[in-house]
Amino acid sequence: MPHWLQLMIDSLPTLLLAGLTFTIPLTLISFVLGLALGLVTAIARLFGPAPLVAVARFYVWIIRGTPLLVQLFVIFYGLPSIGILLDAFPAALIGFTLNIGAYSSEIIRAVISSVPRGQWEAAYSIGMTWRQAMTRTILPQAARVAVPPLSNTFISLVKDTSLAAAITVPELFQSAQRIVATTYEPLILYIEAALIYLAMSSVLSALQVRLEARFARYGGMLEANR
Repeated sequence: MPHWLQLMIDSLPTLLLAGLTFTIPLTLISFVLGLALGLVTAIARLFGPAPLVAVARFYVWIIRGTPLLVQLFVIFYGLPSIGILLDAFPAALIGFTLNIGAYSSEIIRAVISSVPRGQWEAAYSIGMTWRQAMTRTILPQAARVAVPPLSNTFISLVKDTSLAAAITVPELFQSAQRIVATTYEPLILYIEAALIYLAMSSVLSALQVRLEARFARYGGMLEANR
């Protein structure tokens, strides 16, 4: 068996374990929290009072205007200088959540704005409150439109978690770096890590296609029933 193939086989369990215990949990938790933060931010920007709108816009401006890696460094290496100490995983979780929250808020804000005003008026005409109109009429329609861009954001997040290696989170990419440090085979190990990321992204892309098709059928049923 070629040396490079044996090395890839031997290192595969370690890389997969790092992916299962750190990369995937970091991706899932930060995406769910970021999505919730993005929804709150989007609603604040669309319907909140002027001071709240200003705060939400400032948050989105800061996060979208600075590199994710810099944000992670500020949280993990910078905050201790003012007495705030965080372990690597919580620091990465906060950084990714804030980042996803800012970007997803723009997506959610756009899709809510895309729902025709007549839908609001129809909801109010049958006695719905603002909250009922939002949860029962507007958000279900907006969700169908938001699936493709939010799915792309999720897939990008899977790959972006490799940046957590820079703040010592022992995820997939840092595990590859540690093996490289003992084997001195960077090309083989980094290609293997890239293939694992590619496999995860390909599976998620396939799921995205099926999810979009499902929502498209649901949307077609709604249009037919109008």
